[in-house]
Amino acid sequence: MADVALGGFPNSGKCTFISAVSAAKPKIANYPFTTLEPHLGVVRLDSTTEFVLADIPGIIEGASDGKGLGHQFLRHIERARVLCILLDLAPMDGISATHQLDILLRELQAHKSELLDRPRLVVGTKSDVADAQALADWPGDRMSAVTGDGVRPVLGKLADLVKQARVSEPPQQAPVILRPEPEGTHVERVADNEFRLTGRAVERAVALNDVHTPDALNYIDERLKNLGVPRLLARAGAGDGAVVWIGQFSFDYVPEQ
Repeated sequence: MADVALGGFPNSGKCTFISAVSAAKPKIANYPFTTLEPHLGVVRLDSTTEFVLADIPGIIEGASDGKGLGHQFLRHIERARVLCILLDLAPMDGISATHQLDILLRELQAHKSELLDRPRLVVGTKSDVADAQALADWPGDRMSAVTGDGVRPVLGKLADLVKQARVSEPPQQAPVILRPEPEGTHVERVADNEFRLTGRAVERAVALNDVHTPDALNYIDERLKNLGVPRLLARAGAGDGAVVWIGQFSFDYVPEQ
């Protein structure tokens, strides 16, 4: 899972941004769909703060209907904790930053409405080449990944959003290991810290193997574990070093850790 997914129109500066703040080296060119697969980059702000950026291929109007490989591109966004939407302040096609944002949010909602509830930061890009009117029309955060102007504050805000998103995530469930109860195996205390196991499965495990070879002993040990014998002995009160008999074969019991 990426911490931050970079979303925006083609040529909105995503590749330049991720290459400027991480070791990722995506292809950078002045034509649509330079990026066809996500690029991941690790951003390290200090010794304790880092997060993973994903450069998502450009989203265009109609992406939620599959236009421009839209479904394929939008799916990459779904697993990110935070969205960073980049708006081109110097677009070649003349679409204003505000209009870009309206289109992008509409496409995200059409693809999966809950994406609009994802923490997000919206940033105007290419501030170094944008004209005065475009800068005046966009009141939000802005930066230039080429000159570095405004980049550090944007990374700081993203780091804060990632931190909050990580804290709010539900804790991961530990894997559940199901161990079947031993069937037909019985334990009998025959003396102080000495027990006898009976039952077809455990007796068969010993009878069919040469108990004098290391390989056979390892097999018997694994077979008894799979049958749930250690747990059965523990319930019977067997302590560390207890002598356990199966027919004429005996071994020293060691509790599971």
